[in-house]
Amino acid sequence: MTSPMKKGFARGSGEENLEDIAKPNQPLKRGLSKTKWLLKLPILLLLLGYFVWFAVNHIDHRYPQPQGAIQLQGIHRNDDAPPPDGRPVLGGSNLTLAEQEAIITESISNNTIAQWSYYYTHGKHLAGTNKSMAEWTRDKWIENGIPSHLVEYEVYLNYPVSHSLSLTIDGGERFVAGLEEDVLPQDPTTGAADRVPTFHGYSKSGSVEAEYIYVGMGGKRDYQRLVDLGVDLKGKVALAKYGGTFRGLKVKYAQDQGMIGVLTYSDPGDDGDITEANGYAAYPAGPARNPSSVQRGSVMFLATMTGDPTTPGYPSKPDVEREDPSGFIPSIPSLPLSFKDALPFLQALDGYGLTAGEVDRPGWTGGLNVSYSVGPRPGAVISLKNEVDYTYTPIWNTIGIINGTIEDEVIVIGNHRDAWIVGGASDPNSGTAVLVELSKAFGELLKQGWKPKRTIILASWDAEEYACIGSTEWVEEFVTWAVPNMVAYVNVDMAVAGPHFRLEGVPELWDLVEDTIKNASSPKTQGKSIYDEWTADGGEAGVPGAGSDHGVFIHTSGIAVIDFGFENGPKDPVYHYHSNYDSYTWMTTWGDPYFTYHSTMAQIAGKTVLRISENVLLPYNATTFSIALQSMLSDLKSEIATAGMTLDLSTLEAAISRFTAAAGDLMAIKEALEPGEWGGEQETIVNERLGKFERGFIGDGLPGRVFYKHLIYAPGVETGYAPTTLPGITEAVRVGDVEEAKKYVGVTAGAIDKVAKYLEG
Repeated sequence: MTSPMKKGFARGSGEENLEDIAKPNQPLKRGLSKTKWLLKLPILLLLLGYFVWFAVNHIDHRYPQPQGAIQLQGIHRNDDAPPPDGRPVLGGSNLTLAEQEAIITESISNNTIAQWSYYYTHGKHLAGTNKSMAEWTRDKWIENGIPSHLVEYEVYLNYPVSHSLSLTIDGGERFVAGLEEDVLPQDPTTGAADRVPTFHGYSKSGSVEAEYIYVGMGGKRDYQRLVDLGVDLKGKVALAKYGGTFRGLKVKYAQDQGMIGVLTYSDPGDDGDITEANGYAAYPAGPARNPSSVQRGSVMFLATMTGDPTTPGYPSKPDVEREDPSGFIPSIPSLPLSFKDALPFLQALDGYGLTAGEVDRPGWTGGLNVSYSVGPRPGAVISLKNEVDYTYTPIWNTIGIINGTIEDEVIVIGNHRDAWIVGGASDPNSGTAVLVELSKAFGELLKQGWKPKRTIILASWDAEEYACIGSTEWVEEFVTWAVPNMVAYVNVDMAVAGPHFRLEGVPELWDLVEDTIKNASSPKTQGKSIYDEWTADGGEAGVPGAGSDHGVFIHTSGIAVIDFGFENGPKDPVYHYHSNYDSYTWMTTWGDPYFTYHSTMAQIAGKTVLRISENVLLPYNATTFSIALQSMLSDLKSEIATAGMTLDLSTLEAAISRFTAAAGDLMAIKEALEPGEWGGEQETIVNERLGKFERGFIGDGLPGRVFYKHLIYAPGVETGYAPTTLPGITEAVRVGDVEEAKKYVGVTAGAIDKVAKYLEG
């Protein structure tokens, strides 16, 4: 486990704090005198020329490691090289950033992206089952000029063995659920011999027989509402529809109420306008949901932690000590259903128990022709069997490294490679295909003598679907390297599931992405940019939640993150999430037939990485973060008013005001520095403060879930995916805990104040 943080600051080895990680010991100046520099210009040019020649021909640039840290394979290290002087060295190419971006654009092809997509969507790649796909990825990156390797972990996973589900009424009438998606002749991978059965990752093996209750979306407040209305949940099976709350929490809240099993299903009422009820044909004939589609997925308690549940806080290597995972995974069995299989269970409850109107909970009803009554129905009994095999098995991350010339500023761009199904054309393989295409584009730059200013790492993670395991274990292994050196993690998991751009990330990076998409042409409307369409849609940037590989970087280590892609909307073809119908055929028929959104996303991701890597000053905006903080404060005040609580926020308001002033001053200093000029230590200090101030928001861990340490945003404790801002205070307010809320006002204000001091220097 990681040692406690000194002064509430950055996590790392030993007793590091934020000042240890980024050392801005020299004061910043608002302006640099140009007259003296002009007088010395001839001498400086001569020295610069010699320095560049010497750097290119003699220095083997090192990648810094804290004392005793693990060396990351592929990073150049030469212990005989002279110590760096702290200033960046220009690469060997004279390409401007604009020229680099042009090469990226010209190198990206929707035709080759389609080839990569076809490869990844035509073989089983459930976590830990396809090493050859990790090796193929590695070999492609090497072929494109990027040194790459595999990193292996041994993790705790479960795999499906058998399952069954039936309903009997008064011991007579019987319905047996198929628990299988239809094989479609038009969609070859739906009939693959090695297709993955429907199951829940980390579900409990077991058989149960009992009456059942419909629990709406299965959120904590749904269960509590039923209890408050006098419904006896103990000993019953829960039937919940997807939506609102992460599926693992639906199971957790059921077991907390004494229920003995859970069924989850996808309701067409959550599919927007594109439903059979509205006259649209179901896939493959049309864009509506296929009635037999099933959403597989993990039921680990992701609101508590991510990673291997037997090694919380440390990497899962062979022979390490293993801990009891029972606090992080369910103790009751569960199964996912299609709405075709769920319908008879819902119909059998019509007229029994409370009505939907009496329950009066948001999202309770769906799009099926049933009453969504609660039940139970006397004599209506479910028999549920879920047999899974738990085992320790290897998984493989593929890591590629393009060494840069700035030793302590590194960007990682990644997504996961594993899927619950043979296909996975959107999740994750739209992102995987984009990443392979970017390796090709970066390879074209390398051929022209380019060396990035900041090191760029490509990462293809394994076992994300179970609990973001590959990325979490990697960060846990290399944390003493990552915290001091990483300035950004860029995530492109579901790169394309529709035509609508989405952006979540730390606020200081919003402007960077928005500027990038202003220069990205819409594949749909000539003359429009992605930014034009995004803003016309009412699109807004959001802060990071959980549910993908960016989570461990921001929530445990304070590394700035971006997570972006294209999603479907209520008027677009239904995306069959975690279903066999997330296939190459669906993508080429309904999702992105010509892979134009894939190529657009590759350009956006590539240019975003280049703009972080190649700009002399990191393109981060601390003022945008301060504006976001003000908005979070306003939201908190609304929460307090709704709760009817009295809470003194004066220390928090003062800290945010100080941060706002410090951010404004730092950005003014940044603007005063000439773009493209390495003027000594000034740029280095600005970059340290901009690139690493998020570290200061990492505390000792939120109540009941120490894995989540960021005090400004965290996945909601009752939602699992969606973020909660100022979470220590907000979550205490929501449960009416005044003392806890007061405590976290102080803790959060203290962290913000310390970060403000850090920005001030």
